[in-house]
Amino acid sequence: MTAIDDSTVRDPDALRADMVRALRNENGVKTEPVAAAFAAVPRHKFAPDVSAELAYSLHRTVPVKKDEHGMDISVMSAAHLQAVMLEQAEVEPGMKVLEIGSGGVNAAYLQELVGSQGEVTTVDIDRDVIDRARQCLDDAGYAQVKTVLDDGEAGVPDGAPYDRIMVTAAAWDIPPSWINGLTEKGRLVVPLTVCGTTRSIAFDRDGAGLISRSYGLAHFVPMQGEGAADERKVMLREGIALQTDDVRVPLEPQGLNAALGMPRLERWSGAAYDLPDELDLFLTLKLQSPARLHAAQDVVDSGLVEASALKGVPALVSRDSLAYRTRRENTGTGGFESGVIAHGPQAEALADQYADLLRHWAQNHRRRGAAMFRYLPGPAPTPLPEDAVLRRHGIVTATWA
Repeated sequence: MTAIDDSTVRDPDALRADMVRALRNENGVKTEPVAAAFAAVPRHKFAPDVSAELAYSLHRTVPVKKDEHGMDISVMSAAHLQAVMLEQAEVEPGMKVLEIGSGGVNAAYLQELVGSQGEVTTVDIDRDVIDRARQCLDDAGYAQVKTVLDDGEAGVPDGAPYDRIMVTAAAWDIPPSWINGLTEKGRLVVPLTVCGTTRSIAFDRDGAGLISRSYGLAHFVPMQGEGAADERKVMLREGIALQTDDVRVPLEPQGLNAALGMPRLERWSGAAYDLPDELDLFLTLKLQSPARLHAAQDVVDSGLVEASALKGVPALVSRDSLAYRTRRENTGTGGFESGVIAHGPQAEALADQYADLLRHWAQNHRRRGAAMFRYLPGPAPTPLPEDAVLRRHGIVTATWA
């Protein structure tokens, strides 16, 4: 973030101006309307319990509510992520917009973008959260924003159809109400989670379904209520876990833990390691039996698992074997080379499949924005198409240019 002069560190107006400049510099804000919205909204009034410095930080979230285990279930998202999603939405004056998941400040930005002739409705399942949003909106001068207490899975039919629907919680699926709640040329911006990885995807309505226009890395608290994620997570041993939301993937903790006790196989692809978020997205949706491998720092320090698993890495699993991505320095591939670590009786076969995908991505798709997503509602076809992920209400497909 752009350095903030000590003399203005407690001045919200100066902090806000610095935030807008920094958002421009980091390519979060790209257009004048979004810049004007961020310059107008007194962001600190939506985070009255923290310092103004934190409220105007580019990449830090502000906790709003925690569950009984101390986990965040509602936050004010980081300014940079909010800017990116608002740019994806391409909101215009006079539009009607629905926000699903309410913190208050994003609804205020939306109201600035739609102007006096537009309408903004924000809905949340949690009374504490929506009451807080209502109070903050009123205090900041955005009384015209409508607040609704309800499960966002159902949308808000009373105001439909909407030109834009923005979702501000990680969604596992796209319910019919969101698609049906859009105008014919409407757009849905949603942080969609597939096999443990989340991307903010801007979908345009395409007949009965949706087609993506852009996407980017995102992190949100998970959806609550009827739209909550349906995923499995197993501990292989202390500090090592696998998770997946693909019902076809076998997660046999005893066999996979035994595999970790076997000698590891290293397979180097000869392919460049680059753009890890794009590569991980490709692997997540291309691996035949994908899960996400997580390891704690002490496990990595012991040498059992590579550092790529610290924040989660795509893994290819069978009932008794697993393989995952790693890297090593190699000037011949531009700095780093992708490789595979595999364990278990099927280590050779899994490593070969994984390494083939690493090479294919590096040779054909090593750039940003190469994927295109479609959401097709309704019963899934049999057999399920290649590159398709089954959801409750339809399927997600991804193709790479």
